[in-house]
Amino acid sequence: MKKILFVCHGNICRSPMAEFIMKDLVAKAGKADRFEIASVATSREEIGNNIYPPARRELSRHGILCPNRAARQITEQDLAYFDRIYYMDRLNAQYLRRLFGDKAAKCQPLLDRDVADPWYTGDFSQTWEDIVEGCTRILEELE
Repeated sequence: MKKILFVCHGNICRSPMAEFIMKDLVAKAGKADRFEIASVATSREEIGNNIYPPARRELSRHGILCPNRAARQITEQDLAYFDRIYYMDRLNAQYLRRLFGDKAAKCQPLLDRDVADPWYTGDFSQTWEDIVEGCTRILEELE
């Protein structure tokens, strides 16, 4: 079983979008039983909060439903448990290095550029496109 973790700043927009997009992709590929997929935050700012409503609406627009969930911060146990950890932007990478030092080397960017942050841009469709691109690449690599 491949264990994948997605990381963003607050775990209410990009990383949960990636979690549910990836779950949808592996389900459509008939491989849901081969993956464990989750998401977390680098910060504590949104701990306990559900997915941001516009992010939920964007997922729904594409036929992806997501259950209620609570944002949580990444832990050292996550670093040890998950096989692959993907962050959304360079700032996330800095936070991961600050939190975990050399252990953060296990974490890698979802794309070779920052994933658009809809919290600031308001453009959830661009974030959708970025995340689908990254998740599709991951699935292709793992097949």
